[in-house]
Amino acid sequence: MKSESKTTTVGLVTDKYVVLASDKRATAGSSVYHKAVKKIMKIDDRIAITISGLVADAQFLVEEARFIAKTYRFEHGKPISTETISKYLSLVLSYFLRRAPFIVQLLVGGVDHSGPKLYYLDLYGTISSEKYMATGSGSPIAFGVLEENYRENMDLEEAKNLAFRAVSTALSRDGFSGEGVDIAVIGPEGYFEESRMIKLMVR
Repeated sequence: MKSESKTTTVGLVTDKYVVLASDKRATAGSSVYHKAVKKIMKIDDRIAITISGLVADAQFLVEEARFIAKTYRFEHGKPISTETISKYLSLVLSYFLRRAPFIVQLLVGGVDHSGPKLYYLDLYGTISSEKYMATGSGSPIAFGVLEENYRENMDLEEAKNLAFRAVSTALSRDGFSGEGVDIAVIGPEGYFEESRMIKLMVR
C-alpha cells in the first residue's frame, strides 16, 4: 500500500521572485513517520516543485522532471522553461489517469526568460498559472491567509513572511501538518532555501 503524506504547501509570485513553502511532517493514516521531510524539491537552478499526496508518486514525478530538465539542457543548450516542464508533467499525469493515476498535487515554480512563474497541477493533469496557490490537507487555512494578504508588489522579505505565515497558520489547525516550515526562493540570484521553526501558543 502506498503511503500518503498529508501536508501544507504554498507558492506565490512577486515581480522578481517565486517563493515556495511547506511543512516538514510525513504522515501515513494517523501516524507521524518523520518530522524532517523535504517537500520542496529542486529540479534545476531555476525550478522547484512542492509535493503533496502519495509519496512514491510524487518522488517518481520529481525524478522524471529532473531527467527532462537535464535532457532539454543537453539537447538545446539552454535551461527548460517553467511552463514547458509543467506542461510535460501535465501530459504524464493525464496519460496515466485511466491506468494508474498519480495521486498528487504539485506546485511548479521557477524563473526564466519570461519572469517568475507558478503552476498548479492536480492528479487529472489539469494545469493552471497562478499568482498564489496552496495544496494539501492544510490548504483551506493557508488560502485564507494568502487571499487576505497577497500583493503582487511585495518585496522578497514580505513574500517569505507571508508564505511562512500561511503554512504556520495551517499547522496550528491541521493535525497532519507540522514540525516547522521550509522556504525556497527562486529569483535573479538563483535558488536558495531556509527553514524556520514554529512556536505554537498553548492556551
